[in-house]
Amino acid sequence: MDGDTLYSIGETAERTGLSVKTIRFYSDSGVVPPTTHSPAGYRLYDTAALARLQLVRTLRDLGVDLVAVRQVLDRTRSLPEVAASHAEAIELHIRTLRLRHTVLQAIAARGSTPEEMELMHKLVKLSDAERRRLISDFVEDTFGSVDANPAFVDMIRAAMPELPDDPEPAQIEAWVELAELTTDTDFRAAVRRMAEYQAAQRAEGDTTGLHHELTELVRDRVEQALASGIAPDADEAKPIVDELARRYAATFGRPDDAALRQWLRARLDVAGDVRTERYWQLLAAINGWQPPPSLTPVFAWFGAALEAYDA
Repeated sequence: MDGDTLYSIGETAERTGLSVKTIRFYSDSGVVPPTTHSPAGYRLYDTAALARLQLVRTLRDLGVDLVAVRQVLDRTRSLPEVAASHAEAIELHIRTLRLRHTVLQAIAARGSTPEEMELMHKLVKLSDAERRRLISDFVEDTFGSVDANPAFVDMIRAAMPELPDDPEPAQIEAWVELAELTTDTDFRAAVRRMAEYQAAQRAEGDTTGLHHELTELVRDRVEQALASGIAPDADEAKPIVDELARRYAATFGRPDDAALRQWLRARLDVAGDVRTERYWQLLAAINGWQPPPSLTPVFAWFGAALEAYDA
């Protein structure tokens, strides 16, 4: 095109792909004013104006707002700078859309009621800090001001839900269930009783930690019994109970007697709340961790066997 060529608004529309109405709007708003006017007062545009209009069209098609477009045209902001900031905004919008899509998938899978849908939407929109605060409030309410096992308290404080930017429906469902669980007053009361039990045990001299080795021994022996089909009140269960009781007696410096076995049953009752196990399973699902093995059948078998074979 000749650099001196001027085009009417209709011709400009044909060359830029913009409507006459849109070009008129950009002219009136000062985004791309006409180069000049004809003697009759009609708007005329040169090739430089056409190039600016085409740039405006491209930026608007990419979703760049008109304020940023004007800044690019006025050279108060560079095109790369505007592109970078807009790309960041689009990325955030995409994450939001993906999250909404996943929430809708979870709602469809759960068959949620309108109330559940509203709760799910509200919980998923929480920021990382707000999610952490919800769990921190739960920990403070249940373990605060109680001299519970410090290793366990440190572990539960450190284990925070980290919902990814692009979660799976199962992770959203797990987060919603975890939020509901940690705000359940009955569960909070149960965990508080656990904390108070730990504090009482510490006051009696149990300051040796979480006893992972004992837990692993119980799991190993009881899982073997379960795999072999040994009932907790069967004769074959007695040697297992005796071995485990002796190990606990040695670890805690107590005699292996009826009182020890009653004490063990009390510990199992406190530790065996299935909701506590569910808490850790939900955290694992949210954070993409390996799910912890279930101890519920192990504790149930051991408790029943202790009851069957009191010393």
